[in-house]
Amino acid sequence: MNLSQKIIKPKLGLLQLAKQLGSVSEACKAMGYSRDTYYRYKNLYEAGGEEALQEISRKKPILANRVDPVVEEAVVNMAIEFPAYGQLRVSNELKKQGILVSPGGVRSIWLRHELNSFKLRLTALETKMAQEGHILTEAQLVALEKKKEKQESLGEIESHHPGYLLSQDTYYVGTIKGVGRVNQQTVIDTYTRVAEVKLYQEKTALTAADMLNDRVLPWYDKEEVKVLRILTDRGSEYCGKIEHHAFQLYLSIEDIDHSKTKAYSPQTNGICERFHKTMKSEFYDIAFRKKIYRTIEDLQNDADEWLNYYNHHRPHSGKYCYGKTPMQTFIDSKHLSIEKNNEMVYNQSVYDSQEEADKMSIKELLK
Repeated sequence: MNLSQKIIKPKLGLLQLAKQLGSVSEACKAMGYSRDTYYRYKNLYEAGGEEALQEISRKKPILANRVDPVVEEAVVNMAIEFPAYGQLRVSNELKKQGILVSPGGVRSIWLRHELNSFKLRLTALETKMAQEGHILTEAQLVALEKKKEKQESLGEIESHHPGYLLSQDTYYVGTIKGVGRVNQQTVIDTYTRVAEVKLYQEKTALTAADMLNDRVLPWYDKEEVKVLRILTDRGSEYCGKIEHHAFQLYLSIEDIDHSKTKAYSPQTNGICERFHKTMKSEFYDIAFRKKIYRTIEDLQNDADEWLNYYNHHRPHSGKYCYGKTPMQTFIDSKHLSIEKNNEMVYNQSVYDSQEEADKMSIKELLK
């Protein structure tokens, strides 16, 4: 129900109640309206239907007080050209161009065009860029990068298809008597929310790389989905010099880009954090009360059983899941990754062909 429907509903209710009761006075008394108001609504409804009731609910703008269309167009253009500018700075910049408009006038124009926040202005910029294919200015690029950094710092991650970005994190499960410390390596596809976990007693770069090599990449290779990028925190198991770091070396060999979270901002990797909270409450808290584990393998087997339920049977409310299970989301969106991969292969082949042709041309010129 939109705003106009909410406004019209009580007025229609008054008219219908009077009809049902057969008494205008009783209906007005029950709903808190005067008889004059009832007859005004009745005449409007008979003359123009529901639209007539909506019309009296809206405050009509005084067009004579509205700014000149040229000024309005200039304000809108500057909002898209310089989305980071506030209303005071826009007013000052336009004065330099000989266009006089107050900061309040700028805001009024922004409100009319739904440009009254930095986020809305960036959205308008992205829409215009997508529709018209304009080359972005330096100020626009800076604004878009600022938006992206803010989204990532708040845990909003950009992901376009399965395999586009995997999120990896280490979770301390606890210390089990007779087993020792248990750490969990977690990898989640940020698009589909398909998760994989493996338990270790160490927390090193070698275990982080083993997780990808043993459980993650073989499955994605089987599904013919290429992993493009991995997001981790800045822990020592994920960051280091490539020549002395197993995880960094493995990513380099597999041609996977590595993104790191913003320092002191664990919410950037919020997908893993929320999964750990879910797994703790739905699996670990229950499992440790029902069973005594003697080996890490026993715990891994039960974790795998719960993970199968999580991926295949538990509905997820993720951004692209829409209430489906992570695995069903993966199946439904798998074609996006394959199409993107084919496009990348084609573009690379065109680039290689062009480069080879350029080399041949240079050789011909040198002869």
